[in-house]
Amino acid sequence: MHISRKKPAYPITPALRQYLRDYDRDAPLPVSYADLRRYSNSFSLRDRTGRDTLWQTVYYEPQAMHELSAGLAEVYALLKMGGDLSFIEHLVADRIDFCHFGNSQPFRVRILNQLNDNYDFFYVKQADASRLYGLELEHLLSPNSMNFLTSGDTLIEEHIAGIPGDDFIRLRLSQPHLNQVRIAKEFVKFNERCFARLLGDMRAYNYVIDVTPDFEDEQYRVRAIDFDQQSYEGNRHMYQPRFFADNAAVVDLCARLLKPENVRQYQTEERTLMARRARTERHRLRALLDVMRQHALAPLEKVAQLKETLARYHQSSAFAACDSMGDVVRLHLWLMLGPGTRPRG
Repeated sequence: MHISRKKPAYPITPALRQYLRDYDRDAPLPVSYADLRRYSNSFSLRDRTGRDTLWQTVYYEPQAMHELSAGLAEVYALLKMGGDLSFIEHLVADRIDFCHFGNSQPFRVRILNQLNDNYDFFYVKQADASRLYGLELEHLLSPNSMNFLTSGDTLIEEHIAGIPGDDFIRLRLSQPHLNQVRIAKEFVKFNERCFARLLGDMRAYNYVIDVTPDFEDEQYRVRAIDFDQQSYEGNRHMYQPRFFADNAAVVDLCARLLKPENVRQYQTEERTLMARRARTERHRLRALLDVMRQHALAPLEKVAQLKETLARYHQSSAFAACDSMGDVVRLHLWLMLGPGTRPRG
């Protein structure tokens, strides 16, 4: 499959900006993405085994770093503590990393609490509208709450904890203690979530595995961490993680351990949960989709291709009336999740 590696960034429209303000996603920030681009040096960041992580640790002039650290501590307070600045005297940005790889070219900020040496991460990115729609749809339709803020062309994202999917497949998938049936089940459900809301490019390095110890075993959840390819491609297989080659080991696991009726059960479970969330958040979801429908988020030829492929998949002629990617997402959600989520207007 061909993926558009150079997907253009789509600007935030006034309607999308108003939506973000209405739902407390927009706030003045003391540090912008452009401020972080003014670093003076960098070097490759390697993991504990010496492998290149594709991130660069960046350096700033001392005065610039002092000002950035104070501003980034305030950003962390806005993101995590509702803007309460009474705790930030103990917080410093002790490392900033930059990644050239991918569309968003993010900065990753490590915030250190000097009282106990505990640290946390958040990301500073360019505010691409596609990604914002992806984050909001994840927040509204998945079991995962998404914490992010925007200001101008800057996007601040909370770190999503978990084991990167490619590392999990390479290092842990074959371990004897792993509950492989549960992993297979969660991958089926993850595939269903991505397809229902048309989130693309879920190759193994674009999601993480969240492992939670249970009283008898472990529970797993597959979580997307990259939302740049929200409803952009024309090929419907781009929105189904099972079709990507680097997920083949997990797909083989599903085929080996799950009977077809198991797969259908897990797909139905996930669609039911998504439909309940859609009904609970119907006003906010409708507001988001209304904005999305008026936003050009992909070339017309990709919209036409996706309309055609989804029309065949659903055996529905209704896609012919869709004029935008937002229209396609809205109709596809209704057809996937049922009449309780039917679009209006």
